[in-house]
Amino acid sequence: MSHNTFGKILCVTTFGESHGPAIGCVIDGCPPGIAITAEDFRHDLDRRATGKSRHTSQRHEEDAVEILSGVFEGKTTGTALALLIRNTDARSKDYGNIAETFRPAHADYTYWHKYGIRDHRGGGRSSARETTMRVAAGVIAKKWLHEHFGISVRGYLAQIGPHTPAAFDWSVVEDNAFFWPDAAMVATLESYMDALRKSGDSIGARVNVVANNVPPGWGEPIYGKLDAELAAALMSINAVKGVEIGAGFESVAQHGSQHRDEMTPQGFLSNHAGGILGGISSGQDVCVSIALKPTSSLRLPGRGVNLAGEATEVITTGRHDPCVGIRATPIAEAMVALVLMDQALRHRAQCGDVGVMSPLISASVAGAKPE
Repeated sequence: MSHNTFGKILCVTTFGESHGPAIGCVIDGCPPGIAITAEDFRHDLDRRATGKSRHTSQRHEEDAVEILSGVFEGKTTGTALALLIRNTDARSKDYGNIAETFRPAHADYTYWHKYGIRDHRGGGRSSARETTMRVAAGVIAKKWLHEHFGISVRGYLAQIGPHTPAAFDWSVVEDNAFFWPDAAMVATLESYMDALRKSGDSIGARVNVVANNVPPGWGEPIYGKLDAELAAALMSINAVKGVEIGAGFESVAQHGSQHRDEMTPQGFLSNHAGGILGGISSGQDVCVSIALKPTSSLRLPGRGVNLAGEATEVITTGRHDPCVGIRATPIAEAMVALVLMDQALRHRAQCGDVGVMSPLISASVAGAKPE
């Protein structure tokens, strides 16, 4: 199997390549009755899109969603929901010089050994262009989660290179090109990225995602752990090399007396576990973080190998992101939302008769320091 599908009840299959005629997805298992129009996809697709600032790739795609099936009179029917976006600004000629060359740190070499053939135009299937359809599918998941449970899934850029926010304010995240929670630092980031882009190099980033109002009980105790499925979904995003749940790797240096999220009748005192205990949601905020590697397509010369096994110099021309993490926030949000919706449907299928159990511990004590 090529594994272009993820999810158990809510199954999302994506298709298409960076420089093909179109990209698309089929969402199977989508509940009926969700009000949806093509315009509903615009906001999140614009957040993910290239060319919105000088700090991302200057490829300008229309990203207009065509709903091919699964919607009647403005509502999902419960049948397969098919979405299509046509590629309108591909420049395949930019990749002619690497048709017979393996770029370092790119999927060229591994795809060649996997399939015996590869689409060198923009990376083909390995391009981040594919994530457009994940964001589109995530729009439906976000809408359903909010309507049924009041869940919000939102993210922000938590680190770019050496820079981390000096302050935090959710209200400013959508007001700048970086999804950065500290408005006073945006000018510094712009100068940093301008210098980086001028040098021809790239940098990595960290994105955090928080899901509020997730009820307790979602997830499975062994092989379908909520945190395991979140990790797998987030690791499937291009350039992601690390995933943390809650305190993540900081847990290594913590004592058990510090890490344990103590409970009181008034609520949890901390959230080092990231809202997941034993693979099952605790009712606290679900907190995840991803680390994205620096972009591998650079105009700086690098050593590579061609199809004949000979040493060659690789210079990648074309339009590329100096930091893929800048556009990764809506992608990470989408994957978290899709996993949560799938888990909600699975929980309803098996444990829908359990009902609400008591006691219900508040997500946090009023005034408690967030972790």
